[in-house]
Amino acid sequence: MNKDTVPDSVLCTMERYVPTCVCSCLSRSEMKRKSTTQFAALPFRIDDAQPEVMLITSRQTGRWIIPKGWPLKGRAPRAVAAREAYEEAGLRGKIQKHPVGTYRYEKRLSPERAVTCQVSVFLLKVEQQLDDWPEKQDRGRCWLPPDEAAARVEERELSSLLVSLAECLRNLAEPVDG
Repeated sequence: MNKDTVPDSVLCTMERYVPTCVCSCLSRSEMKRKSTTQFAALPFRIDDAQPEVMLITSRQTGRWIIPKGWPLKGRAPRAVAAREAYEEAGLRGKIQKHPVGTYRYEKRLSPERAVTCQVSVFLLKVEQQLDDWPEKQDRGRCWLPPDEAAARVEERELSSLLVSLAECLRNLAEPVDG
């Protein structure tokens, strides 16, 4: 399947998710050995009644991303996402059971090889932000309003997902009238 045949729309749903992937540079046998699905946490908090999301820097290029990682045998996708949020950003909290959306991006495996990864994104309500975490020396992190975070990320589909979630997160920040 060629990446040009995949629609540009971002899949955003709270319903059941069936992962799909598009491989741009791998043979059929390499595809079987290499997973092209990843799981990500979108950390958020409500600060002064305003939603914020956390972005981190990638190790190799320093671009702004969200914590994500490869599937782990015996671990649920949301557990993988929560683990990545801890390892890459030093965050702990409550992770949703179902993804809020997906996005695709090009993962550079080497100068000659790339693979298009499909990333399932799980909201993580941050309850604890650690001063020390496993990848602290490798990454920066910052809290931003969702719209500003959308402007900082390079992945177009992730940016669209952040924009679409901005209203949802704003609704979480509004007080409920009793």
